Amino acid sequence: MKCLPVMLCLLFSGFSSRGQDRSVVSGTVYEAGTGTALVGVNVYTPDKTVGTTTNPSGFFSLTLPARDSLALVFSYVGYQTVTKTVPFRSPQQVSVSLPFGQVLHELTVRSGINDALLSKNPQMSQIRISAGQIEKIPALLGEKDVLRVLQLLPGVQKGSEGNTGIYVRGGGPDQNLILLDDAVVYNSGHLLGFFSAFNGSVVQSVELTKGGFPARFGGRLSSVIEVTTKAGNPEKLAGEASLGLVASRLMLEGPIGKKNTGKHPASFRIAGRRTYMDLVARPFTPATQGSPLSRTYFYDLNARLNYTLNRKDQLVLSGYGSRDAFFNQQQTGNSPLQGTLNWLNSTGTLRWNHVNSDHLSFNLVFVYNQYRLNVANEGGSRDTSGLRYSLRYRSGIRDLSLKYAVDYTPSNHWFRFGFQSTQHRFTPGAVVTTGDPDPTAPRLFIDVLESGLYAEDTWKPAPRWHLNAGFRLSHYAMIQTGTLPIGGKPAGNPEAGPQRPRGRPVQYLRPEPRLSMAYQIDSSTALKASYALMNQYTHLLSNTGAGLPADLWIPTTSRIRPQQAQQLAIGVAKDFRYPGKPTQNLTVSLEGYYKILKNTISYTEGASFLSSESAQKADAKPWETNITSGRGWAYGTEFLVQKKTGRLSGWVGYTLSWTWWQFPALNRGAKFHPRYDRRHDASLVVIYELKPGVTLSGTWVYGTGQALTLPISRFSGYENRPVSAVASGNPQQQLFGTAPNVQEYGSRNGFRADAYHRLDVGCRFYKQRKHRTRTWEIGIYNLYNRRNPFYYSLEGKDQGAGKHSKSVLYKYSLFPTVPSVSYTVSF
Repeated sequence: MKCLPVMLCLLFSGFSSRGQDRSVVSGTVYEAGTGTALVGVNVYTPDKTVGTTTNPSGFFSLTLPARDSLALVFSYVGYQTVTKTVPFRSPQQVSVSLPFGQVLHELTVRSGINDALLSKNPQMSQIRISAGQIEKIPALLGEKDVLRVLQLLPGVQKGSEGNTGIYVRGGGPDQNLILLDDAVVYNSGHLLGFFSAFNGSVVQSVELTKGGFPARFGGRLSSVIEVTTKAGNPEKLAGEASLGLVASRLMLEGPIGKKNTGKHPASFRIAGRRTYMDLVARPFTPATQGSPLSRTYFYDLNARLNYTLNRKDQLVLSGYGSRDAFFNQQQTGNSPLQGTLNWLNSTGTLRWNHVNSDHLSFNLVFVYNQYRLNVANEGGSRDTSGLRYSLRYRSGIRDLSLKYAVDYTPSNHWFRFGFQSTQHRFTPGAVVTTGDPDPTAPRLFIDVLESGLYAEDTWKPAPRWHLNAGFRLSHYAMIQTGTLPIGGKPAGNPEAGPQRPRGRPVQYLRPEPRLSMAYQIDSSTALKASYALMNQYTHLLSNTGAGLPADLWIPTTSRIRPQQAQQLAIGVAKDFRYPGKPTQNLTVSLEGYYKILKNTISYTEGASFLSSESAQKADAKPWETNITSGRGWAYGTEFLVQKKTGRLSGWVGYTLSWTWWQFPALNRGAKFHPRYDRRHDASLVVIYELKPGVTLSGTWVYGTGQALTLPISRFSGYENRPVSAVASGNPQQQLFGTAPNVQEYGSRNGFRADAYHRLDVGCRFYKQRKHRTRTWEIGIYNLYNRRNPFYYSLEGKDQGAGKHSKSVLYKYSLFPTVPSVSYTVSF
């Protein structure tokens, strides 16, 4: 019943008639030269009284007062601003192409929407970044990284050294909804998170929303990260090739067939990236039985096809695939040890964009995506006298999704409503077995259905007020559980085949109200506030120790309730303008937030995801009994000063924040800080156009050290060995042995690592010819060689004959000063 008022507004507004003194202007905004539809372009009148932004299809619609002629301004980050005058008649349709911006006047960072509409936009806690901005910021080993740029923004904390994990306003990495052309990306990193999964050659823009989430988004608690890829060039064949220290990239784009009746023909874009560390190291690495002892590589592939059917219909097909692989083998006598770690992402999206009328358009999207993680470790003797064990650690998700969205833009309103439905198949599991692994061993699978119905309206009820009110109704149901053989399809026998969930049905139906508002104090100052309630039905079970985590995606079950968060934010934005000096404008924003988290999950004390071979065959789910739930709080203040135009541009960001967790079964029930709690976080980004063709850039970051759980003492004693018990063939047997180095731990996450800070610098030289552009980039990561902590270890240090060893806490670092160079040619 709560959504009834919203639905009534939609119904009655549809019957409202336009007066003869108003004109309706609609159309689509494209990127000049490529025909890519641009999302988020600002469209407004020169007096800034009426404005809107383009939707994901590049479509906009405005209702304007009657005049002899209508002038509209089109502005977008990284592009030249275009003013278009059209004669007064209704309806009126226009098509606008935005050329790339001049180098010396390119925007550096964009918060919310264009300056002209900043104080009137009800959306807060939102930042959009273009591909041109990402290219200019120094990166590790020269690999341009979308997620690393986001880590430079206030409210976004980074993980450990070299990690692209995103921690937004006290939330974990699983609480970020990362969308690549509408498809969810569950693992957004390469090389254990050192690089992001997004190839800079295909990224058009990235939009981060940290609070005040619109109703069309659901399923996560902390942020929404929308990554949009570029369409291919519809006019000519073009490409780009890049050579770096760790990876190379190749991109091709161009038209397909003859031009359609519309302005923009069919086009394609395909891009690939691969590291070659394994190829370079192979001649210098010894091998056993034809296989190298160690091998590490990753690759990814992006493809997109745009086909314009007519002026009102367009089809977009995009896909993404990636793989990371690690292999290590050691030979000790007759006992070989080998370990493998690999994961893959694959997504496919088919979108149909249709413009029904001047006020109405819709999108229909089909999405397939899959994520699989596999960790394997094998060891022991190969002869008949010894024991051999194997460990298999798996996590997988396969999604099939349907999305339908409608945009309706009558006078003074922008309605959005639709639905989304996703069928998840989870395949979690970890098992220790004796002997060689059985490739036909069944795997546990869980099928669930997650859906959402939403409606939202952006409107201006009064001259100084802008509102975005929305309502989302989320639904979750577990529909099937069972076991799968390696082949993938459910087995046919009753013991291994699919089964309905036993016991109480797992089903949730939850309302999620959303509200964002902006009050314009004067022409350059706005006060904003937002409230959002979010539910999350998928969970990432993570090891929160000081080592590298092995994470498992698991669903909500009868024992594991959905996570929930409520976030309240308030802020102020101020534009400082200098008449006659358009390159000297500054924007200052200050935001505060308070978030309450419920049903946050973690491992219980001393718990392990591992299960014995017999337990797996019995279709047991030990991970449910090894999980405990609790609650959390996160609050803080974010400050951002940004200069967006001129030869010198950049921003300064600072975050002061606190995050607390409390679990009845952890830390004796007392509150503690999660690992990614960070009291102070600061960043400085400077980009300077030295002269045409030469750009200097630098970033400096500082952050309070992470909260870790480390030993406080060492002593000799006894320990049980459940893994050895499983290897002995008797899982019920408890084997004990002497442990010369038993460690005692203090309070949970009671140790603070050293503060993290570093300075990166870079210089870009680019020269444009008639048919090609060449770019050299030189960068230095961690210029002053700061030894930032990667992990800590409490170890014994020998004190000499007749003396006991001394316990010493060692700090290990990952990256010293790292220079990089890359070469890119575009043709």
